[in-house]
Amino acid sequence: MNEGVLLVNKPRGKTSFSLVYALRRLSQIKKIGHAGTLDPFATGVMILLIGKKFTRLSDHFLHHDKEYVAKVHLGVETDTYDCEGRILLETSLIPSLEEIQRTLQNFQGKILQTPPMFSAKKVQGKKLYELARKGLEIPRVAAPIELETQLISYTYPYLELKIRCSKGTYIRSIAHDLGKELGTGAHLSELVRTRSGPYHLDQCLDGTLLNTPHFPYFESLITSI
Repeated sequence: MNEGVLLVNKPRGKTSFSLVYALRRLSQIKKIGHAGTLDPFATGVMILLIGKKFTRLSDHFLHHDKEYVAKVHLGVETDTYDCEGRILLETSLIPSLEEIQRTLQNFQGKILQTPPMFSAKKVQGKKLYELARKGLEIPRVAAPIELETQLISYTYPYLELKIRCSKGTYIRSIAHDLGKELGTGAHLSELVRTRSGPYHLDQCLDGTLLNTPHFPYFESLITSI
């Protein structure tokens, strides 16, 4: 039986769990997990853990810091804070580059971040998204995170950001909170995870290959960490 870590570039439109299911079918190994999900619209580094030895190490991988390239759409706020949500607000305010750069200073270093209602975080045993889908919103406790946020480009209405962050950071919340501070509203329209701990996007296999019969995934397994 093959055990190890498989690095996959998750395709857009696929759930993280669909990659796990595909690999189970391909490998005939039942004990397969992952080290951190990505939303369906997001792409990038997914760490798949194969076999009991490696699935037991999931906490080790979950504590890695991560890097992302995020595209933020200004002027449109959604209930999920991303491109899959219902539009709540639209504005025509166009912030200057100087306003963008000044506001990004509030997204550096150690800050407190409130988790979004559309998230899997549990409060009193309930996942927040279960409540959100019922139209409910409850108070959430802000958690400390650490960020390094860099502006890549700005062409209204889009901001492209490079974000390095600690465990537990919601990139959707960064987009939403940035829109609040700018007064424009905003949501996350695209997201690529480019690094998770020591693992980079250029090390990843194309996730669509997991649906290819007889794909020799075992040749790409990392068996020591």
